[in-house]
Amino acid sequence: WVSIRCQKRTRAMPPKAITSPCIKTCAIDGTTGWCLGCGRTMSEIGNWVRLGDESRDDVMAELPARIEELKSLGKLGPVK
Repeated sequence: WVSIRCQKRTRAMPPKAITSPCIKTCAIDGTTGWCLGCGRTMSEIGNWVRLGDESRDDVMAELPARIEELKSLGKLGPVK
């Protein structure tokens, strides 16, 4: 006997795109440990796709202040 299991074919939902702050200017500042392009740490960059939406949102909320701090330290040019 040959047993054949019929499975209902379902249409898979396409994966949700993950928002990233990356601007393709990757260089880590030795003092702060933040990327001079996006402001994330190496750990945040490396784990970005594994972080949940809430964790990514938390990091994203911190980035403007980090970038401003990098500017105030003279790492990114003058503060506007």
